[in-house]
Amino acid sequence: MERIAVFAGTFDPFTLGHQDIALRALALFDQVIIAIGVNSSKKTLFPLASREAIIRDSFPNQPRISVTTFEGLTVELCQQCGARFLVRGLRSGTDFDYERTIAQANHMVYPDIETVFLVTRKEHAPIASTVVRDLLLHGYDASAFLPTEIDIRNYARTEPSC
Repeated sequence: MERIAVFAGTFDPFTLGHQDIALRALALFDQVIIAIGVNSSKKTLFPLASREAIIRDSFPNQPRISVTTFEGLTVELCQQCGARFLVRGLRSGTDFDYERTIAQANHMVYPDIETVFLVTRKEHAPIASTVVRDLLLHGYDASAFLPTEIDIRNYARTEPSC
């Protein structure tokens, strides 16, 4: 049986930390599906099509990594894709407390799902999409926090509202 894992998030934007977690997951799973959650009430800096392109462009030679989008519960996507594993990155104990609660709820909804936590490498621990988004919104160069395969200036952004 193929070991399929889903790595889900908003990925606004997709960072070096996200990329590292996905690449490390390849050592554990046959296929990693990076799933961009769509929440119409959440304001994002990058439109969905740009986030998809950024993620695809971050893995130019990784056929075992695919990108999809979804609405609804992550475990519903897992069931549709035949994934029995969720991959989550942890930067801190606070992340663990939050993710553990979600993992337990997911297991109650879909008993076949297992959540695998990968601890973020120390050099990526301070990287958060929220911080990177703020840097970009204020015109700062955030390339040190983003995959080297992409130039963020090449991707459309949503215009900030006042």
